[in-house]
Formats: sequence, C-alpha cells, structure tokens
Amino acid sequence: MESSDLTLEDLGWRDAFSSQLTAEEQGGDLCPVRVMAVHRGWIDIAGSGLSGMIPSTLRSSQGPVDRATAGDWLIVDRAKLEAVRILDRINLFQRQAPADQRRVQLIAANVDTLFVVTSCNQDFNVARLERYLVMAGEVGVTPVVVLTKIDLAHDPDHYLEMARALQPGLQVEMVNGRDPASVARLARYCGRGNTVALLGSSGVGKSTMINGLRGSSDIATQPIREIDGKGRHTTTSRQLHRLDGPLVGPRKGGWLVDTPGMREFHLPEAATGIAEVFDDITALTLECRFSNCTHGAEPGCMVQAMLQNGTLDPQRLERWRKLVLEDAAGASGRPGTHARKRKKTNG
Repeated sequence: MESSDLTLEDLGWRDAFSSQLTAEEQGGDLCPVRVMAVHRGWIDIAGSGLSGMIPSTLRSSQGPVDRATAGDWLIVDRAKLEAVRILDRINLFQRQAPADQRRVQLIAANVDTLFVVTSCNQDFNVARLERYLVMAGEVGVTPVVVLTKIDLAHDPDHYLEMARALQPGLQVEMVNGRDPASVARLARYCGRGNTVALLGSSGVGKSTMINGLRGSSDIATQPIREIDGKGRHTTTSRQLHRLDGPLVGPRKGGWLVDTPGMREFHLPEAATGIAEVFDDITALTLECRFSNCTHGAEPGCMVQAMLQNGTLDPQRLERWRKLVLEDAAGASGRPGTHARKRKKTNG
C-alpha cells in the first residue's frame, strides 16, 4: 500500500490532534501529515493524500521544523508543499546530546508503547535498562522489555527473572528475532494506528525483530563482535516502519520507530520517571525523620535502616542516587530554573 493511500487513522491520528486544528486547517490547502523520518534539510511525510519529502523550513514563528522528529504531526500547505506548524505532542522521547549535554536530542514523538530491547548476553545491563524505564515513566508511555537472542543464551530464564525484578508489573517478552512464531508475540502491541518505539544498544537485534514483524528483510543487519557482545550500528536515522505484513494483516498494523543504538545516554528531565521506577526508595524517603534527609548518617533515616537490615539492595540505592543527582544537575541548566529559584527566594 502506498503511503499516500493511508488514512489519518492508519497513521495514528487521535482526538488530541483533531482538537488542535483551526477551521482553516480542516479543509483546503492546509492539512495534517505525519513525519515518517527526518533528514538533513528534508522531512519525509505521509497523510492527507500526500507522501514524500518536503523542505525542513517552517513558515511561522515556531522555529525550524528540523526540530521535529519521527512521529510528529505537521500542518502542511498542500499547494506550496511547506510545513506551517507542529501540532502539540502527546509525548516526546528525548535525551541530552552526547557531544553537547546543553543540547537536547529528539528521539520520537507520539508513541503508544516503548519496546526496551536488550539481548540475553553481555549487553544486559540493569542500570541502563532502568534509565530506559525512567524515560518511559517520565513521558507516560507503557514500557515492555523485550529480551532477544534467547536461542543463543545458555540460561534465558535468568535474564527473564532479572528483567521482571526491575519494576513491579513490568511486561517482559522473550523472542528469537529469526523465528516468526516467536516474534509474532509482539504483534499484539502493534495494532492499527499504534506507534511502538524501539530503544536499545546496537546489535541487540532491533532490525532483525522489525524484519520479522514485517515479514521482510528490508532493514540491513550487522553481526555483533564476539569479543564483547557489542553491536555495530545498523540504523542511522529515526524513522517509522509500517507493519502490514503477514503477522498483522493488511491495513491492520501500526508503526515501529527504529532508532540508532544508544549505549550511554543522559535524561534531560527525569524526576517523575525516577519516582515511578524507584517507587520503593521514594516511599522510604518520605518516612525519614527529616524532610531534607540526605540518606547518609542522619538519625531516623528509613533508607539507611532498610539498607542495614538487608531489605534494600545497596547497588539499587546507588543507581537511584546517581539518577537523582544527575537530574538535579540537569535541572540547574534548564530554561527558567534560575528564574523560579529567584522568585521562590524573593517571595
């Protein structure tokens, strides 16, 4: 099916977007389209009978459209093939840019489910997985941990137990990306109009998994390095892939947002996500005698009490501390933070 034949509902249109349209944008030359991929200077779009590339230049006061990302919705002037504005997002995944942590890098927008993908080998890293879960909690998206390469693991159930222990009620799926029957278990998350983003390190099998869901081999894959289990980058840009293969049927599938592998990343804002993923530690901090407890040597500290009686894992506590300190450091550089502090001090 050509992308120009897809309806807005096929593309993931929601009432939250309809409510933003002006009377002028509900007919005529102005129409909504979805961002399929972002390239340097160009944006790949689909919707409202349009498909293809348009310049990444915004004809309004909002700024350049190259700040759009895969999954965004734009209002486009059909006659001029120009983007007019970006519709408000339901959610947005982003991280601090690796080369410049003062800059935010957009990952994907308007996502329904997050696949946190890791393989059952040296790539499995509890601290990194917690960061992905914090990111999901921060933007209010349901996470699903997907354990790949179970056919190559000596004891895949061991990884399953560690993944389930990350968060109460966390959904965990185990798949062999090369086995269609195994990959088919993921199809239930990918119904018509649903958008699923994939996050994980290079070489964990994201591209193989997408190929399995689509019933194709369109996306190139690369082998991992045997010496350390680390993968090589296959995906180089963020883009939406249509799922209309044999596992979901024609016109019934949703969208997968494939992203380049990320082994290290810092969250630009994470307080809500940290509280959700580390809800046990958050609850303990509320029971401390002093509201400004640093959870070190203060009397009446419930965190230290649980640590000493063996109830709290010291490594988990250390990962929580690291994320909290990182979020506090990031908060000091966010726009408006210093103004809010001055207002609080003067008020």
